[in-house]
Amino acid sequence: MNDAQVQPIVEEINSWAITDFFIHPNPLRSVIILFLSIIVAFWLSKIVANFIILVAQKVATRSDNESNTLKSIKLRQVETYLGITVAAVRAFIAIVVGYITWRLISPEGSEQLGGSGAAAIGASAAFIVIGGQTVGTILRDITAGATMIAEQWFKVGDHVKIEPFWDLSGVVERLTLRSTKVRRLSGETVWIHNQQIQAVHVLPSGVRSITVNIFVNNDQAGEKLVKSVTSNLPTGPMMLAQPMKVRKTEKWGDNLWLISVDGKTVPGREWLIEQHFVSVLIKKNGKLSAKGTIITETPIVIYDDPETSKRFRRAVRVQHEAQ
Repeated sequence: MNDAQVQPIVEEINSWAITDFFIHPNPLRSVIILFLSIIVAFWLSKIVANFIILVAQKVATRSDNESNTLKSIKLRQVETYLGITVAAVRAFIAIVVGYITWRLISPEGSEQLGGSGAAAIGASAAFIVIGGQTVGTILRDITAGATMIAEQWFKVGDHVKIEPFWDLSGVVERLTLRSTKVRRLSGETVWIHNQQIQAVHVLPSGVRSITVNIFVNNDQAGEKLVKSVTSNLPTGPMMLAQPMKVRKTEKWGDNLWLISVDGKTVPGREWLIEQHFVSVLIKKNGKLSAKGTIITETPIVIYDDPETSKRFRRAVRVQHEAQ
């Protein structure tokens, strides 16, 4: 038999060997399939996740530009659910790819994986050790995250303060089943495992409503003094949410009026009203001593959220005594 006759036979044998390698289970084939499945799962989940994140960003932009408060809240809820969908889709892709990989590696059952009972016992022991430390932690995070989402503790875009961390507060940038991302007033971003969150303080409107009550002996001069101070206070997303305004002026007695000034500021900037505004007001009032001071008492600063006032009105049950 010459070389020309042997060559086709060798090629056919090699073809059979390659076909047999890819059809029948063997260790090297399993490793190749596992490696390729990891790559496919990673890139497929990344592409789908990036698409969902892109949609969430468009929803966030629309929410920030929405003037209607109710629509803005609904859009934030959609943004929150899209953030959760990213984790759910990644888990779904991993399960599907894992199942297909299992079918390819072991088409006839687990007995052909290694053929050894000891190997199966070793794999089970490894899963118990690793799963108890990793999967258990992830499941606790997911359980806590699912509970918070189902009960609507907070949404993306809400300003929150998280317990038991005494100094952790900021705007929720992302919420998933596993973790929560918060951006602090200083610009830092903090990731928290959902199982670590014990309680959440939420500001639905994202601002503190503060009222300063000022007692004056001349209503017109008092309002003029207040407006001269409020006109110089800084406004913006990181300062006062809007310029302070005189809500009402009431006569309380002879030569005594009460001027109520409302202001809204982001959490962490309350000192702009509680300290800066009040101190500048008192300082300007002191400079009027030659003409006679206008402010008669130290201004009273109170938190005055309308919804909170409504709730406390129902809670406080004080019986007025008959005169």
